[in-house]
Amino acid sequence: MIVIPAIDILDNKIVRLTRGNFNNITYYRNTPFQQAQLYESHGFGMVHIVDLKGAKTGKFTALEIARKIKTETKLKIEFGGGIRDVKTATELFSTGIDYIIIGSLSVKNKNEFELIVKNNSPEKIVNAIDVEDDEVKITGWTEKTSVSVYSHIEYCLSLGVKKVLCTDISKDGMLVGLNMELYKNILIRFPEIELIASGGIRDIEDVKNLKETNIYGVVIGKAIYEDRIDLKELAKIAL
Repeated sequence: MIVIPAIDILDNKIVRLTRGNFNNITYYRNTPFQQAQLYESHGFGMVHIVDLKGAKTGKFTALEIARKIKTETKLKIEFGGGIRDVKTATELFSTGIDYIIIGSLSVKNKNEFELIVKNNSPEKIVNAIDVEDDEVKITGWTEKTSVSVYSHIEYCLSLGVKKVLCTDISKDGMLVGLNMELYKNILIRFPEIELIASGGIRDIEDVKNLKETNIYGVVIGKAIYEDRIDLKELAKIAL
């Protein structure tokens, strides 16, 4: 199981939102680059970067930070926020970003999503599925859909997209533990996907329990920033 530490960026600062709420923001001391260096020093190989303002406005605001991390460290980057079309996807890949995270677009504009997949390697695309009661929510969790998480995974697989980042909205930023049942059910139905869990990790025991499911990876944010998890101990679990 790979462990991917998160760096959520707003106005060039590291922040965490509680359940995606921009009215409930916690700021952290390190700069995004300092945090990336810290992760690299502990042996992590990848970081999960989200441009929160980009996600809200559709315009990248953290691209220079991501570029600096990419050029001045050996970390791989999966980057999300603000990807609305082929042009913005191409812009990200041209900076050296390793993987792009696409969520709402894959539901709201399938033609554009399919064009991005067609023009790039499906292996470089991570489909972000934000889930509440087994249904997908989009646009920063503000819009409900009637799309089930399972049917959406089937759709992504039909395009060759196997990397799926699944977040249980009710758990994200709450430090209350993972929705293990959701991830187990997904893996039973789709053992071939590279499932990345997100939302709710509270301590190292949650990480250990998740690893036992043979899941591909996990993104961890708030538990690190709130000192609930020791990076040295976490690094021992990461591949």
